[in-house]
Amino acid sequence: MPDSTSPDAILDVRSEEPARRHTLIFETYGALPAGERFVLVNDHDPKPLYYQFAAEHAGQFSWEYLEEGPETWRVAIGRVAS
Repeated sequence: MPDSTSPDAILDVRSEEPARRHTLIFETYGALPAGERFVLVNDHDPKPLYYQFAAEHAGQFSWEYLEEGPETWRVAIGRVAS
């Protein structure tokens, strides 16, 4: 798990089993202090993950594509400061 105190913390899930990826991502998000973010690195567009965040954490997260394929996607996911 990355150091969640760094705004540039990286969570690369490409080598993880697909069934474990969302768990790791949500654990990393859950450990973030308000106003911080991490960069998710994935081997496909994590759009379904965005919809899960929107359903479970509406208004509490930020989502910014940094790289959009075709082989690597990087998304900055943050916890919005209250």
